[in-house]
Amino acid sequence: MLNRRHLRVKVLQSLYAFHQSDTRDIKAHEKHLLHSIDQVFEMYIWMLSLISEVIDYTETDAEERAHKHLPTAEDLNASVKILSNRFILSLKDNRDYLIALKKYKVEWSFDPELAKSLFFTLKNSPEYAEYLAKTDDTLQTDKDIIKFIFKKVILKSSLAEQVFEDKFIYWPVDREVLQALIAKTFKNFSSDNYAENKLADISGNWVEDREFVVNLFEQSIRHDVAYQELIAQKTQNWEPDRIAMMDTLLMKMAIVEFINFTSIPVKVTINEYLEISKEFSTPKSNSFINGILDKILFELKAQNKIKKIGRGLIE
Repeated sequence: MLNRRHLRVKVLQSLYAFHQSDTRDIKAHEKHLLHSIDQVFEMYIWMLSLISEVIDYTETDAEERAHKHLPTAEDLNASVKILSNRFILSLKDNRDYLIALKKYKVEWSFDPELAKSLFFTLKNSPEYAEYLAKTDDTLQTDKDIIKFIFKKVILKSSLAEQVFEDKFIYWPVDREVLQALIAKTFKNFSSDNYAENKLADISGNWVEDREFVVNLFEQSIRHDVAYQELIAQKTQNWEPDRIAMMDTLLMKMAIVEFINFTSIPVKVTINEYLEISKEFSTPKSNSFINGILDKILFELKAQNKIKKIGRGLIE
């Protein structure tokens, strides 16, 4: 699921798009921000659907083998055991999943070869042969083969990678979150009573997290000029055009949290943005941002502008 760091990254992406855009309609950009978060859940549904498509191809393959010109005994008795896999049956019975399929218009007919290619990778694996040979299947062993399909067949497929990259612009960044959502689904699907099995949630508390991302985004824009000046005062020895835009945005977001988010400890804020800078900015950004934020924090404390609720949230 999306944690606060992932949500900060989403805000960072949207702020970057805002400053690169000629449009200054904050609500329009805010809508795009929320849509980018919803797309993570959409990606999750598409992935679950692809797993299901791969398994459904078992029936197509068995029919094609049985109708070959000269089928072998093995062709005529191809195993379709995986069609009764408990995880997949539970998924197909899940009301929220079925609603999401319709909402996102999930349909793989645009690339019929993908499921076929993935199925044959699965079919030729020793793990699949071992699964078919089992006679004492449990929900856990059924989940194990699905995990194999997801981790070792789909995520290792360059074809699947290309499809998801083409469909979801933030696939390289959101892939980690997708894996966490799928892992949570395996954990959630633990009952033979299918009605008890739940999809993963997009976040731990979406009401609070939605408020967090919207406030962080809006206040970063609202205080843009003032916080730009604050940063400029601490970077007088630097040419403005030599400071990476990502560094500036990360520092502004951190200042927003220092001043306007009373329940987030300053150490948490600093650590989060330093970690994000490692992935989204230059190799030297980490130490640069840390040094500038330390100076700004010192000044803000002296001016009594940091109000945190709870003991130990400032230091």
